[in-house]
Amino acid sequence: MYPDMRHEQVVYQNPFLAMRIWQIDSVGRMADDWLRKKEQDWRLQKYSDWHYHEEVEFLLILEGELTCFHREERFALQGGDVAVFGSSEPHLTVHTKEGAISYIVFQIDLRKYWDPSTLGSMQHFSEVIRPLSSMNYIYRENAEARRRTASLIREIYEEMNDARIGYELAVSSRIKNILLLLLRHDTRLMLNYNDNLLLGRLQPAVDYVEANLSEKLSVPDICPMVNMSYTHFIKTFKKAVGMTFTDFVVHKRILKAEQLLLTSDSSIADVAESVGISNLGHFYDMFRRQNGCSPKQFKDRLREPVGRTH
Repeated sequence: MYPDMRHEQVVYQNPFLAMRIWQIDSVGRMADDWLRKKEQDWRLQKYSDWHYHEEVEFLLILEGELTCFHREERFALQGGDVAVFGSSEPHLTVHTKEGAISYIVFQIDLRKYWDPSTLGSMQHFSEVIRPLSSMNYIYRENAEARRRTASLIREIYEEMNDARIGYELAVSSRIKNILLLLLRHDTRLMLNYNDNLLLGRLQPAVDYVEANLSEKLSVPDICPMVNMSYTHFIKTFKKAVGMTFTDFVVHKRILKAEQLLLTSDSSIADVAESVGISNLGHFYDMFRRQNGCSPKQFKDRLREPVGRTH
């Protein structure tokens, strides 16, 4: 996607939560000439040493100063500050002040949290028009939203490290609280560009997909359910949901497959068949694309104890 940048593959601590969180502690800073070059490169729209990943990333600065670059702006973060970068959004972070720096990096695939009960809210985070970094104005301007988000990130970090019973519920609820803070404090309405009426009109199609993942699902068969032409349906679906109908079906099938892998003793071939993917090789390809691992690796990872982060 970005030939001058590094595509970072995120390895999840818990594949079912689709996230990774860890703390970085370091001393020292980058050399002045290197910093000047990065600044100049940014102004000239050169992005060497930058990286991107499919996961949304939150940063919480505990101590010191970190300078962040993305295509639209350059800004400095200090103790207590929070920032967010969108899915596949190129960015660079640099330690720019003398002394120690400590910060938490929290990466998450928000697509894992799309389900029928939250679809109406989660579609605001689909980044169809603008990346989530556009929401950093909230953390700069609203001290209470910044403080509460920082507290939630710390709690997620502690829950993942302690791994006490029910930590998955604790982490999931805090993730949704972070998103809710963004949605409720978005005074510029940067997240409110989708039409909820469109989503309501498409609800029969979404419900049908959820109930028939094991069957063949095609746009021509779905269109009559919502009284739309083929072209109108695919355009409306992308606008309202934030992804194409085909991508949505694949996404839901893989989510269902994940659930079956974790809660049943069915073979991988039977799981693939039960979610409507008869070609096992195709199933492996789609599963790996969404999870970065094979179905067997996915199942094995969740059996391993959660590793402590440092």
